[in-house]
Amino acid sequence: MNRMLTLSAALLLAAQGAAADTLLKLDARAAVPAPTTGHIKMGTAVSPKGQTLAVNNQYLLRDGQPWLPVMGEYHYSRAPASQWDAQLRLMKAAGIDVVASYVMWNHHQERPGAFDWKGNRDLRRFVLAAKAAGLDMVVRVGPWVHAEVRYGGIPDWVVDAMPTRGNDAEYLGHVEKLYAEIGRQIKGLLFKDGGPIVGVQLENEYNIRGAGRGEAHISALKALALKAGMDVPLYTVTGWDGTVYPSGEVIPVFGGYPDEPWATSDKELPAKETHAFRFDTRVSGDLGAQTKSHGMGTAETDKDKVPFFGAEYGPGLPAMYRRRTLVSPDDIASMLPVQIGSGVNLLGYYMFHGGRNAVGIGGTGLEESSLSGGYNDTPRINYDFQAPLGPDGQQREVLTKLRPYHYFLREHGSKLATMTVRQPERSPAKPTDLQTPRWSVRSNGESGFLFFNNHVRQYAMPAQLGVRFEVQLPGGVVTLPAKPVDLPNGAYFVWPFNLDLDGVKLRYATAQPVTRLDAGAQGIVHVFATTAGVPAEFALPEGLKVLAADGQLARIGTHNGRAVSVLLLTPEQLAQLSVLDIAGQRRLVFSDQQAWTADGKLQLRGVGVQPLRAAVFPALPKPSGAGVQVRQDGLLQRLEVASTGDAPTLQIKATRPAGNAPRVLKGGLAGAAVQPIPEAFATAASWSLKLPAQASAKDEDVLLELDIVGDIGRVFSGTTMLDDWYYNGQRWQIGLKQFALKPGAELKLTVLPLRADAPIYIDAAHRPTFAQGHTQVAELRGARLLPVRRAAITP
Repeated sequence: MNRMLTLSAALLLAAQGAAADTLLKLDARAAVPAPTTGHIKMGTAVSPKGQTLAVNNQYLLRDGQPWLPVMGEYHYSRAPASQWDAQLRLMKAAGIDVVASYVMWNHHQERPGAFDWKGNRDLRRFVLAAKAAGLDMVVRVGPWVHAEVRYGGIPDWVVDAMPTRGNDAEYLGHVEKLYAEIGRQIKGLLFKDGGPIVGVQLENEYNIRGAGRGEAHISALKALALKAGMDVPLYTVTGWDGTVYPSGEVIPVFGGYPDEPWATSDKELPAKETHAFRFDTRVSGDLGAQTKSHGMGTAETDKDKVPFFGAEYGPGLPAMYRRRTLVSPDDIASMLPVQIGSGVNLLGYYMFHGGRNAVGIGGTGLEESSLSGGYNDTPRINYDFQAPLGPDGQQREVLTKLRPYHYFLREHGSKLATMTVRQPERSPAKPTDLQTPRWSVRSNGESGFLFFNNHVRQYAMPAQLGVRFEVQLPGGVVTLPAKPVDLPNGAYFVWPFNLDLDGVKLRYATAQPVTRLDAGAQGIVHVFATTAGVPAEFALPEGLKVLAADGQLARIGTHNGRAVSVLLLTPEQLAQLSVLDIAGQRRLVFSDQQAWTADGKLQLRGVGVQPLRAAVFPALPKPSGAGVQVRQDGLLQRLEVASTGDAPTLQIKATRPAGNAPRVLKGGLAGAAVQPIPEAFATAASWSLKLPAQASAKDEDVLLELDIVGDIGRVFSGTTMLDDWYYNGQRWQIGLKQFALKPGAELKLTVLPLRADAPIYIDAAHRPTFAQGHTQVAELRGARLLPVRRAAITP
């Protein structure tokens, strides 16, 4: 049943709360510049089946059609190989098109001699798993990768014996051997072979100038990559912090984070540029390069020659000892309208999947640390990064905010890629201007998308009252909405104008487009999501309609004899949405748990003892599986798999009180708080954590969840450290299956006290309050075991 409001009701709703009338104007009448080609020297870009991957100065083309993919970083050597298949499919289900991964040299050749490509270091197996999951891949070959790893990934024996990151003959000789090894690992898996590898990134954060460095070094690395057989459609370098590279030989990729864990301040930072639209430059502020720039980078002068690609837009942040920022899902998701609305034509994340550092020979830490000359101190093992998918595949809330944008790009990216960024009449002069409305338009003449953001991390934005947008196009003016609306602090969205919905011209909508379905007998369905506090207006050929998010299809027209409808989702429904191809058809799957496809089946996975539930549209033909219950509820087919029992019990016992922690010192390259020396951990409090005597065969994994307050937490099996954690207010979870612990095993948790006078930044909401007379804290507030359960449903 269709439920619509009348035009008069729509105008009444839109007018509510509008205390003023602010008309925000933008002129999009200028001609769209034609793309240029032939000046970027990439590799072979034709597959054995005749598929092509090309690039011009504006966007990618896949098989001749504009392509705007989403890329996510996942480090194979920081994750158990047994998890790769499922995790890569989870990334695909989340709307990721390309997986990127560093090859960390010291993970493969810690000592001179043979390389180690076995187990979690099996690059070839990882690439094959990416292909099986339907993902393309970019291999980031370094040799210096940063990645918060010791010496940026260059082995100690190289750093000790010769100059690095330049054209020193001895160094390049070893790099040549590294590249040859990588080339052998990925032989036959390149795009030109029908494989998934579409790109290679050379070096990282490279802004070093001088003889044998700068452009000459990147040219030398590219030549060595080609010699090793790495002939790919795309060669990239990172483009921030004054990068230098040979113009026309590589494409710069950019990034941005909503805070700077590498900063030295122990206070809140000014508003970041990642929440403000960019119209004149693609380069964000400080992204933590460990070398300093001494002039304008090539990326600035190359702006009109290469497309705007991203590789490191942070969907989370790393924990660094002196600065432990905990970002909110909205801090991250609000960056997306800004980056896309600033012209990004490849949305790349770092990290999309968390992990854990490899431990070196003899227990040597391979993490970045001030003790090994690094700029930052990072955990010995943990590399959680607050990523959308945690180190053990946990789904974080931020993922539910990002997925709709990925589905939007998958559906509308081919149009968006060709669209030019247009700047409003008024826009903030700098990121710290919190008063001027933040918005942009991308258009290709008559159609386009409007991007708006009123969220800035840690800063309240003024409500934009009585707002209407006016976009001047070659064929006339589009003004939306029908009546002024108030846009509150925290609002961010994408709205379309002059969008073709299968033959139905949508003049504009004050709702966000998500995806499109061919629902068979029910016709074509365009999925939109409401914008909080704004009536969902759809300006259609027959007039203005305000649609309700009532779980029904609202028919807006007919095309080639088939119904064309809109399905409008609430924010709550949008957070549950996955768009999956099941049984040869694109379907909507709504679940609070994880949903993806493997072996032709719908996979559901949840943490805890609650039943596994999902709702599907269009319905699966004949869903079946162990314990699956099926019922129809309006449009939705509801599936449920009953719980398999109670949560396992963890026995907790305090074993050692905390001593007096030593004062936190400042020093290192950053001149800021440095991680305590190993002897300091003698003052840590400790607890015994005893696992159940019997393990459930029905559990795919068991997460140990710890709620600690202190400085640094560590978990041991005997004297072997399994994981560590810098306290920042986030719950710490550890998947136990990877460690092959015996039933009834006893683990040890230690927590180093956090001193009240520690010059460490922790968000105000999570920084402990020290009672009078208490100068430190080391607490275990709670610990529990959470079973991870999975069900497969045959369609």
